[in-house]
Amino acid sequence: MLVGDLNIAPLPNDVWSHRQLRNTVTHTEVEVALLNRLQGSLDWVDALRAFVPESDKLYTWWSYRSADWKNINKGRRLDHAWVTPPLSKRLERAVPLTRVRGWQRPSDHVPVVVEIK
Repeated sequence: MLVGDLNIAPLPNDVWSHRQLRNTVTHTEVEVALLNRLQGSLDWVDALRAFVPESDKLYTWWSYRSADWKNINKGRRLDHAWVTPPLSKRLERAVPLTRVRGWQRPSDHVPVVVEIK
């Protein structure tokens, strides 16, 4: 299993606006290509995307600059949880705990929970 703040949002729906962020750090073509190469190195399975289709928006980070982060919802998915193919068969659930971003004095990142049976 590989987990962490990789600071790259690889998919168009991993950012609030693919068009506006295409040349912004965390979503550039070079970063995405290298992350995809790393993911392909062991055929890693994206645990979050195993439960959330690529067609759906998915974020784990919202800037501190946005006081109204929840309503504006200009997030990015910078935190990842990958599993090897054999372990992917045991995935029960993978979700970002978005509500944590609304806590008093939160991080700009939210925890990601992965349950494996």
